[in-house]
Amino acid sequence: MNEQIQPFSIPIDPALVGRLSHRLRGTRFAPALPGEEWATGVPSGYLERVVAYWADEYDWALHAAALNGLPQFTTVIDGQQIHFLHIRSKAEGALPLLLTHGCPGSFVEFLDLIGPLTDPAAHGRDTVDAFDLVIPSLPGFGFSTPVTEAGWDTARIGRAWATLMGRLGYRRYGAHGGDIGAAVSPDVGRAAPRNVVGVHVNGSIGMPLQTPTSDDLAAFTPLELDRQAGCSVSCRTNTGTSRSSRRDRRR
Repeated sequence: MNEQIQPFSIPIDPALVGRLSHRLRGTRFAPALPGEEWATGVPSGYLERVVAYWADEYDWALHAAALNGLPQFTTVIDGQQIHFLHIRSKAEGALPLLLTHGCPGSFVEFLDLIGPLTDPAAHGRDTVDAFDLVIPSLPGFGFSTPVTEAGWDTARIGRAWATLMGRLGYRRYGAHGGDIGAAVSPDVGRAAPRNVVGVHVNGSIGMPLQTPTSDDLAAFTPLELDRQAGCSVSCRTNTGTSRSSRRDRRR
């Protein structure tokens, strides 16, 4: 299979959009329950408004054009087609940063961060805070084709992401993720410990998916060890950890 990096554009078929709108308009809604409150489920009135929005108001072509204004690509890694955004900062020496979305989710989660992270000067920040961004779609999500075999756990995705960053020519980079991405990002660090300068996570799901190894603990700062020892499950699901310093931010 072709492992080269190929430009990608989101295809929108007007005929398929028309079929979807037709099906949505034909939805049969259940009678409203007494009180129309969320305690008894999704209120029928709310659901009708949502369906009407997707049937008649959402402009598929407009939003596809906006997304296609971003540099998108695909490449094949470990037999799987991977879709990703790659946005380079104009700032010299910007640190490459890999962003991994959650489930259910997509690269769209990070759209509002692209400007501030790639062009911090335009948002009132110092250019030292600039990043090159790589934002992949998890295997089987979005425009990464459906997986054809089992075994795509977070460790395998982490190895694939390390391959992707190497294929893009990056030798030093950071990794961030939330939800499932919060489990993938540490695995990127484990797959490429000489390349990953820092890992930051947020929004981990429930219990930690990865217990820190002895090597991880040896690399923790005293503050991080203290937080690791005293952190509750709720703390772990909402607190990110970063081990990069500003002086490590150069490739």
